[in-house]
Amino acid sequence: MWLSCSSVGRKFVMALTGACLVLFVTFHCVMNAVAICWPTAYNSICEFLGANWYALIASVGLAFLFIVHIIYALMLTVQNRKARGNVRYSIEKRPKNVEWSSKNMLVLGIVVLAFLVVHLIQFWAKMQLQEIRGAEGAIPPAAGTLFIQEAFSLVWTPIVYIIGFIALWFHMNHGFWSMFQSCGWDNEVWIGRLKKIGCCWTTIVIALFVAQAIVFTVKAHDKDYLKDEALREQYKDMIPAMIEKDFGPDAAQLGMQIRMSSYDMVSQGIRQMEGGIRQQIEQMSSPEAKEYLKNNAGAAEQLKDLQKRSENLGNVVALFDLLESADNKPDASQEPSVRVIDPNQPN
Repeated sequence: MWLSCSSVGRKFVMALTGACLVLFVTFHCVMNAVAICWPTAYNSICEFLGANWYALIASVGLAFLFIVHIIYALMLTVQNRKARGNVRYSIEKRPKNVEWSSKNMLVLGIVVLAFLVVHLIQFWAKMQLQEIRGAEGAIPPAAGTLFIQEAFSLVWTPIVYIIGFIALWFHMNHGFWSMFQSCGWDNEVWIGRLKKIGCCWTTIVIALFVAQAIVFTVKAHDKDYLKDEALREQYKDMIPAMIEKDFGPDAAQLGMQIRMSSYDMVSQGIRQMEGGIRQQIEQMSSPEAKEYLKNNAGAAEQLKDLQKRSENLGNVVALFDLLESADNKPDASQEPSVRVIDPNQPN
């Protein structure tokens, strides 16, 4: 096939996938800017780009582009080395007008790939992948700002990101104009213009990425994403989705109460509910109760249900503990101002 067997075809595929990836990197830069200017909107975007069918199709398509780009890069590198044979060992100096990045695109690509793996582990694996797996944790998958808090609280994160951004600058700067050259747009007039456009575009995008990494680091160390009142209200509204699976018919009413109540009320109420369910489990786990459970299938099923709800609410309490680690925790012994539904008591 022409696209895979010929040098021109391979370069065309590299150019096409590279153009798509440049657009994605630019979109990602804009999305990060939203996280700085309007954090609650960033979380809404994260929720929109969760495990929905359209987001999954986009993720698969993006992964396909990356894989094709990497495979064709390796194919072209092997092809070029075979064509040169041993000639490359006799060259002592780089030819004139050949950029350093042009001679090291594969190495730069490997550095960018390593950086991408770190980024995926810190964000995608804890967000969209968690939703796909149906795994539950203390941080809701849509709470993107909390994952920023978690990642950029680490000392090494901004260092790794800035190194990755520098490699990406060299890789994108050369790739931007060379993809036009691969498509035949390589006359002397336009190639110079494209190099300048590529340099400006890449510099702006990467400079914004570096600035964003610095801002994220400062905000994470100041615990802004934990203390911000608007964000706390948004995190609180994510709780119904965390509990709906194990609370059955009670989930809808409990979720409505959570959304209508303030953050402090919900924090206190959930802690009390979790403590009450834990006490019931302890009572039903006593030696006497165990004998009763052996002969009563309904009670045994109730205990399993309570254990699931306790684990579920434990994740919610862990979320509140994380948020309130940035300030003084509320006194859980105080009665909440609103009644929180106990799923084990009649309405």
